[in-house]
Amino acid sequence: MNHPKYRPDIDGLRAIAVLSVLGFHAFPAQFKAGFIGVDIFFVISGFLISSIIFENLARGSFSFLEFYGRRIKRIFPALALVLFTSFTFAWFALFADEFEQLGKHMAAGAAFISNFALWQESGYFDNAAETKPLLHLWSLAIEEQFYIFWPLLVWATWKRKWLFITILITLLLVSFGINVYFVRIDRATAFFFPGSRVWELLIGVVLAYFSTQSKETSAKSFRLNQTHKQVLSTLGVLLLAFAFYRIDKTRPYPGTWALLPVLGSFCLIAAGTNAWFNRYVLANRAMVGIGLISYPLYLWHWPLLTFARIVESETPAIKFRVAALLLSVVLAWLTYRFLEKPIRSGSNQRMKITALCMAMAALGTAGYITYIQNGFPQRAAAQASNINTWDNLTFAQTCRFLTLAKEQDDWCNQGNAPDKAPTHVLMGDSVGNGFAPMLQTYAAEQHKAGEHTFVFKQFGRGACPMLLGIGPEHCIELTQAAKTYIDQNKSIHTVILAANWTLYFHGHEWFGHSKIDAQEFQQAFTNTVRHYQSLGKRVIVILAPPIGANPRACVVRPLRLSTENNCILQMQDVLNNSRNYKTPFVAWLNALHVEFFDPERYLCNEMACKVTDGPRILYLDHEHFSEFGGPYLANQAQKDLQLILSPSLK
Repeated sequence: MNHPKYRPDIDGLRAIAVLSVLGFHAFPAQFKAGFIGVDIFFVISGFLISSIIFENLARGSFSFLEFYGRRIKRIFPALALVLFTSFTFAWFALFADEFEQLGKHMAAGAAFISNFALWQESGYFDNAAETKPLLHLWSLAIEEQFYIFWPLLVWATWKRKWLFITILITLLLVSFGINVYFVRIDRATAFFFPGSRVWELLIGVVLAYFSTQSKETSAKSFRLNQTHKQVLSTLGVLLLAFAFYRIDKTRPYPGTWALLPVLGSFCLIAAGTNAWFNRYVLANRAMVGIGLISYPLYLWHWPLLTFARIVESETPAIKFRVAALLLSVVLAWLTYRFLEKPIRSGSNQRMKITALCMAMAALGTAGYITYIQNGFPQRAAAQASNINTWDNLTFAQTCRFLTLAKEQDDWCNQGNAPDKAPTHVLMGDSVGNGFAPMLQTYAAEQHKAGEHTFVFKQFGRGACPMLLGIGPEHCIELTQAAKTYIDQNKSIHTVILAANWTLYFHGHEWFGHSKIDAQEFQQAFTNTVRHYQSLGKRVIVILAPPIGANPRACVVRPLRLSTENNCILQMQDVLNNSRNYKTPFVAWLNALHVEFFDPERYLCNEMACKVTDGPRILYLDHEHFSEFGGPYLANQAQKDLQLILSPSLK
C-alpha cells in the first residue's frame, strides 16, 4: 500500500491540538476551550486515513490486512505501554475502589470501547472525571471504531461514485443531526456516542475525497490556486482562534459549537503546504516535532495529571502539574524514539503485529480481572495505615437502593420498635438517605434512656428529592408510592424531607432525563409541603450537610507528593458552597411554617467543620456521610433531635 505525501503542516496542526488538550487538562481556568483539540484530531484522522484508503483503491492496491496491520503498529505500542505503566503505578498507589474503576477502564481501553464505558458514568466535565486516569481514551475509541468500519464501507461502494457520495453526505448530516439533538437533552450521549461524533471525521473524509480527485487529470476543477489557499488558511486560523476564545465547558458541546474547530481544521488542511500560515507556522520545526510525538504525548499526559490528583487528594500544586506535563513530553519522546519507530520499521512485521495483539489482549484481561476482583482490596495500598480502610466507608445498609417492589417491605421500617407502625417517614435523595443512621442512632439512644418509641420508614433513592411531580420517571413513581403510603397510614404524623438542597434550589438537570428550573423546584417543594400539612402531618426539613469535604485526604497514601494536611473542611469553603442557597431557603421554610434541622450547627465551629472523629471518617465524599457521620451527628444533637422529633415535647 502507498501512503500520501508527507505534510509537515498537518503535524503542526496536531501540535496545536495536543497542546490545547494539555493546557485544558492542567490549567482548565486558563485554557477553557482546550478540549476542542480532540475535534481537531478527529478531522485530521478522517482526512489522513481516508486519503490512504482512497489513493490505494484508485490504484487497485488496497489491502485490508495491510491497512489494519499498519493501524495496529501505529496505535498499539504506545497505548500498551501507557496501560501497563498506569496499571503498575495504580497497584501500589490506589485504594481498592479506585483500582477497580481503573481496571474497568483499562479493559474498555484495550477493547477500544472506552467511550461506551464512560457514557454510562458521569459526564466528561464532572469532577469525577478528574480521578479517572484513562478517561482520555474515549476519543481513541471513537477513532478506532471508525477505522474498523469505514474501510469496509468505502471498499463496498467505491466503484459506484454517486452511491458512495450519497452515503457519505447522508452519514455526515445524520451524525451532525444526532449531535445537535442530543446536546440539548443528554450531553453525555452527545459527547461519547460515536454516532454524534463521526461527522467530525467525515468532514476530513470529504476533504480527502476532493483532494484525491484533484490529483486526477480529469478533475482540474477541484484544484485551488494560491489565492484560494491563502484565504482558506486565514479563514481556518480565524475559526480556530474564535473557537478558543468563545468555547468553554458551559457551552452545549459538541452541538453547533463544534463547527468552529472542525471547519477551522478543514480549512487549514485544505489550504495545503504552501499557504503562509501552514508553511511558516504549522510546518515550523518545533511544531512538527511536537506533532510527531502528539499521540504518545496525548496518552501520557492525562494519567500523570490524574495520578497526581488522586495521590494528593486535591488539585495538585502548579509546580506538580507543570512537572507532570514536562515528564509527559519526555516520556512521549522516548516512546516515539525507542518504541514506535522501531516497531513501524524493520523486519518481522507479522510477528510484531501478533505480539502487539497478544499484549493488548493480556492488558485488557488484567483490567477485567481487576474489575471483577473489586480492585484487589488485599493489596497493601488498599490498606490505610492510620485510619479505617476506604472499603468500609460506605452508606449504612438501609433502604438506599429502595425500589417500588420493596417500598412496602419491613426492611425499610427502622427505629427502636420496628414491629410497631411507623410514626415518621424519611424521604430524600442519597444525601437524605445518609441521615437514616442518624435517626437510627437517635432511636437507640431514646430506647436506652427509656424515652419514647421512635419508628420511621425510609423512602429514598439517589438523585430523587422526593418532591411531587419532578424528577425522572423512576423518581416520580417512587415519590407517588411514598405519598400513597403516607396518605393511607394514619400512624404517620411527621414527614422528614432530607436532600442535598443545594443541587435543586436553583434548578437541576438529571443526566439523560428531565430538567427543572428554580421556579419549578420551588413550586414542587411548596406543593409537597402543603399536601402533607393539609393531612395534619408535621413537615421537617433536614438541610444539606456541610458540603466540600475531602475525606480521601484524611488517609495516608503511598507516594504522596506534599505534606500539607488538606483533610480539614474550612468553614469559609462551606459558606462559599451554601451561600447561594441557605439564606433564601431557610427564609422560604419559615414562610411555609416548616421546621428545619441544620447539621452545620453541630459539625462546625467558626473555623472549620468536622470531617473525622478520631480514627473515623465522617464523610464518604464531598457531600455524603459515611456510616459514621450520621451516628456522630445524632450524638452531638441528641437533645435538639428529641425536641424536633417528639411531638409530645413540642
